[in-house]
Amino acid sequence: MNEKLKAQLPMRKRVPDEKGFFGKFGGSFVPPELQRQMDEISHAYQVICRSHDFISQLRDIRKHFQGRPTPVYYCKNLSTKIGGARIYLKREDLNHTGAHKLNHCMGEALLAKHLGKKKLIAETGAGQHGVALATAGAYFGIETEIHMGEVDIQKEAPNVARMRILGAKIVPVTFGDKTLKEAVDSAFDSYLKDPVHSIYCIGSVVGPHPFPMMVREFQHVVGVEAREQFLEMTGELPDNVVACVGGGSNSAGIFSGFLDDPVELWGVEPLGRGPKYGDNAASLAYGTEGVMHGFNSIMIKDEKGEPGRVYSVASGLDYPSSGPEHAYWNSIGRTNAVGADDKDAIDAFYRLSRMEGIIPALESAHAVAFALKLAKERPMEDILVNLSGRGDKDMDFVIANYPEYLDKPLEW
Repeated sequence: MNEKLKAQLPMRKRVPDEKGFFGKFGGSFVPPELQRQMDEISHAYQVICRSHDFISQLRDIRKHFQGRPTPVYYCKNLSTKIGGARIYLKREDLNHTGAHKLNHCMGEALLAKHLGKKKLIAETGAGQHGVALATAGAYFGIETEIHMGEVDIQKEAPNVARMRILGAKIVPVTFGDKTLKEAVDSAFDSYLKDPVHSIYCIGSVVGPHPFPMMVREFQHVVGVEAREQFLEMTGELPDNVVACVGGGSNSAGIFSGFLDDPVELWGVEPLGRGPKYGDNAASLAYGTEGVMHGFNSIMIKDEKGEPGRVYSVASGLDYPSSGPEHAYWNSIGRTNAVGADDKDAIDAFYRLSRMEGIIPALESAHAVAFALKLAKERPMEDILVNLSGRGDKDMDFVIANYPEYLDKPLEW
C-alpha cells in the first residue's frame, strides 16, 4: 500500500510497521534462533487471521463459550451519589473466567492449534491470564504450563486453585521479587528450551513482535463492542474512556475502539505507596526508554539501568514497563497517563461493591478510582470504564490486609 493511502487508514491499522515498531517503541530484540520462531508466528498470524475458518471459529467461541458480547452498564447509584459525571462500565468481569484475558488466550491457543504446537507456556501475576490460558488449554486439549511468582501464588490462591483444577502445571518462581517480572523471565526461559513444539502465549501487549500487535487485535473486540453499545444506549460517544495500565492489554483493547474518535483516553497506572523508587509500578510516569523481554518501551530502571523493582497492591499491574503501543500513544498525546495509588484502589473496590453490587478486581479498581475523581471534575460528561475483571480472587487478600474497611461507612 502506498503512503498516501496508508495515511488515511484508522490509527490502529497504521501501526505497527512491518518490523513491529510503534514509532520508536516495540520491535523484536531476541536471539536469532528465537527470532526465527517469532517470524514464523508473525507470518502464520498474518495468514491465519484472515482465514474464514479461523475468524468463524473464533467468533463462535466468543459467542457460545465466552459469553460475548459483555454488556455496558450504567452505574446509576454511584453516579447519583457522587453528584458528578455519568459513569458506565464495560463489564469484562462477566466474560467467561472473570476477566478480559480470555479474549486473547482463546485466540492465541487457536493459533497454536493451527501451528501444531504441543504446549502453551505463559506467565501470570494476578492469575487471571493463567486461568484464561488454562481454560483455553483445556478447551483445545493442549498441555499448559503457567509460571507464577511465589508472592502472587500466596496472594491469589483462588486463581491458583482454578488453574490446577483446569489441568495446568504451575511453576513457582522463587528468584528476585518473586512477582510478575520474574514470572515472565521464567516463562521465557522455559519457552527457549523448545520453541519448535511450544508457544509462549504472552499475557499482555508486551514482548517481541508480533505479540503486542496480536494481543491488541484479539482484545480489539472489547473496544468494538463498547463503542457500538454506548452509541446504542446514549445516542452518542462517551467523553472519556478509562482503563488500568500495567502491561496494558485491557486498555489497548478498549482504547483501540475509540482511537479515531473525539474521545479522551485515560490510562491509569498503579502509583502504589508513592513516587519513591520501588513503591510503584507507574512506568509511563517514572520510567525511561529501555529494552526488556524483547521489546523497546518505557520502563522503570534500577541504578544499573536494568528493569527495576516495582510494587502495586494489584498483582496484575506490578510490571516495570508498559506495552510499546501505550508508550507510543502517550508520546504523541493520544492518551493521558494518570494514576491511582493503593488507597484509592481499595476505596474504589469498596465503593463499587457497596453502591452497585459489583466487586471489581484490584486492577480494575484503579480505573474506577480515577473515574470517581474525574467525575467530580467534569460533572457534565460521560465516563466509560473498562471493568477488566472481577474481584473474587482479591477478596481474601483485601479482608486480611484492609479489615478496617469492612465495618466503616463510606464517606463522600
